[in-house]
Amino acid sequence: MDGEKIKIDDLMARSGVQFGTSGARGLVRDMTDEVCYAYSLGFIQHLEQAGELSAGETISVGGDLRSSTERIMRAVARAIADRGYKLHGSGRLPSPALCLYGLSRRIPTIMVTGSHIPDDRNGIKYTTRAGEILKTDEAGIKAQIVTIPAGLFDERGFLRQPAPPLPADPAATALYLRRYLDFFPAECLAGKKIGVFQHSAVGREIMVKVIGGLGAEVMPLGFSEEFIAVDTEAIRPEDVKSARRWSSVHHLDAIVTSDGDSDRPLVADESGKWLRGDVAGILCAAYLKVDALVTPVSCNSAVEKSNLFKRVLRTRIGSPYVIKGMQRAAQEGAGTVAGYEANGGFLLHSAVESRGKTLAPLPTRDAVIVHLAVLLSAIERGQTVSKLSADLPQRFTASDRIKNFPTEKSKAKIAEFDSGDPTGDRAAIETVFGGHFGKIKDIDDTDGVRVTFENDEVVHLRPSGNAPEFRCYTEAASEERAKQINATCIGIMESWR
Repeated sequence: MDGEKIKIDDLMARSGVQFGTSGARGLVRDMTDEVCYAYSLGFIQHLEQAGELSAGETISVGGDLRSSTERIMRAVARAIADRGYKLHGSGRLPSPALCLYGLSRRIPTIMVTGSHIPDDRNGIKYTTRAGEILKTDEAGIKAQIVTIPAGLFDERGFLRQPAPPLPADPAATALYLRRYLDFFPAECLAGKKIGVFQHSAVGREIMVKVIGGLGAEVMPLGFSEEFIAVDTEAIRPEDVKSARRWSSVHHLDAIVTSDGDSDRPLVADESGKWLRGDVAGILCAAYLKVDALVTPVSCNSAVEKSNLFKRVLRTRIGSPYVIKGMQRAAQEGAGTVAGYEANGGFLLHSAVESRGKTLAPLPTRDAVIVHLAVLLSAIERGQTVSKLSADLPQRFTASDRIKNFPTEKSKAKIAEFDSGDPTGDRAAIETVFGGHFGKIKDIDDTDGVRVTFENDEVVHLRPSGNAPEFRCYTEAASEERAKQINATCIGIMESWR
């Protein structure tokens, strides 16, 4: 690409680095300096065309702890400088911390992170001065034509001249810490012993400081110098075993952790059993006394069955859709509005008032708010975390995926069940699944096909939005049954290859 003009959409097809949630994501070998530079130019040009950025303004850059992040941050910084903007380096910090800083300063931010995916992959999340980029922003970025300066990159796509390390101003991290230490009462976690599974989460020290700063005895656990891909929707068997062991050995009241960029939480109860993210989201929203709750269609239906909220709005899967849903609910006068995803990430659209203090909105996935809300709910009710969870309607979810399933084939299969003819669709679904689950009660085509059967069991099929994968989500009245249903469906889906 040296010295040429290229459209970002074409570069995505050529490089294999595609848009995921709120930014680009791909294999490290494909995310060359040149590709990351070009994508960041596209983001900046999009903001310029939208009238949201003018020459000389500031853009803040941060990153997670994976091995390729520093290199990519330097390529991003070079794009910012070459376009005539001031660079602010926020160092290594959680994605929600960088977003909060951008919102507070009314500046765009760029976070280099692959979130929960393995170390051989990475990504770049972009936020405007108003928050996460939405699908309209993605389209605007893809349409940009950028110019790559001649001679800047070598034949492999790497900077010819080594870029200097980025500055690491602690202001964004400090702001994020103050958000929680200032809002929640001092010593509110006193008397509790909380484990913090640190692994390679970029927010590992922040989690310790917040939990300890609010009075708990903190037990740091599982620190790792190497990057570990912790996926809050697909918890590793070794992490299940470790949590059980840690709780038993250290007599913990709970364990908290997050994924790599610390925007998706995990909370384990006193026995070391991890809560599902969509259960923790309900508990968090209830603690904050949210009126209207926005969540993807794949999340646990206990949110409706609990009758804890005045309104529940379902969306397609992905934080941009949840954010649009929150905006819509707020415009319709729904009161205090928040959202969460199945991965547990909690998005706060409205300010929350408590004890004369205000928790400002943070409409991007956050982990720490979920940790604190679950722990404090248990304390204020005089319950264990397991009892807190057990008091909700007992609905259990499971999810799995078939990798290397061609996207066109998965979309074609979904089309067979979502043809626009309700009678035909119902018959087609019952032909395949009826022998296992019975008659259909409802079909939801918000995102893929979500089928609720008369026995209240749920099967949800959906092609992945950014990978050749076919996903299956299931729900039932017991954890064992949800997993059993999922295994049955995956077996059926395998026959469609």
